[in-house]
Amino acid sequence: MTEYFVPTGEGGAELVEKRSRFLGRVFPARSEEEARARIELVKKKHYDARHNCWCFRIRGGAERYSDDGEPQGTAGQPMLNVFQREQVENVCCVVTRYFGGVLLGAGGLVRAYTQSAKDALDAAGISVVRRWVELSVPCPYTLFERVKLEVEAHKGVLGDVEYACAVTVRALLPEERVEAFSRRVVELTAGAVRPSVRGEAFRAVPR
Repeated sequence: MTEYFVPTGEGGAELVEKRSRFLGRVFPARSEEEARARIELVKKKHYDARHNCWCFRIRGGAERYSDDGEPQGTAGQPMLNVFQREQVENVCCVVTRYFGGVLLGAGGLVRAYTQSAKDALDAAGISVVRRWVELSVPCPYTLFERVKLEVEAHKGVLGDVEYACAVTVRALLPEERVEAFSRRVVELTAGAVRPSVRGEAFRAVPR
């Protein structure tokens, strides 16, 4: 099953280290052109900063980074490593540094740029892109919490919930787990609850 990870949205974070301000920003980007356009916008906004270091990873395309005047290997590459470790693609990150007058040294710079990228990614969130099957699960209120637990246990994502004389749970399940989930729910409820398939889609869902 093909799946990959992308940022859920844009995210930003600020870190202050020995009076230097590090402003991390993460953006979704599906092409190198889009990533470079994002970088230029941040550079224009923070034209008065000492450094605007950046990196991007495009699925099936380029990986690039820049230290933008910082000592080689202390900014862009450590930032890129964050996204490589998390396996996040189609992403662009810019960390802006306003120098505070105190030198941080190579180790300090690596830690600051790494943390800034990680904090910005945490703020943006991570979504998994894959094929999902949407299920409708009508159940009594007494079984609602149990059904929710089974959705989570089968790596699914809870969707909308309709409240009426009974509860109808909408859930997204990985396609290879639909059969096992449905069988488990039928077993737990002695056949009282039977999930039904509403459709399927290849989409990004927050993990």
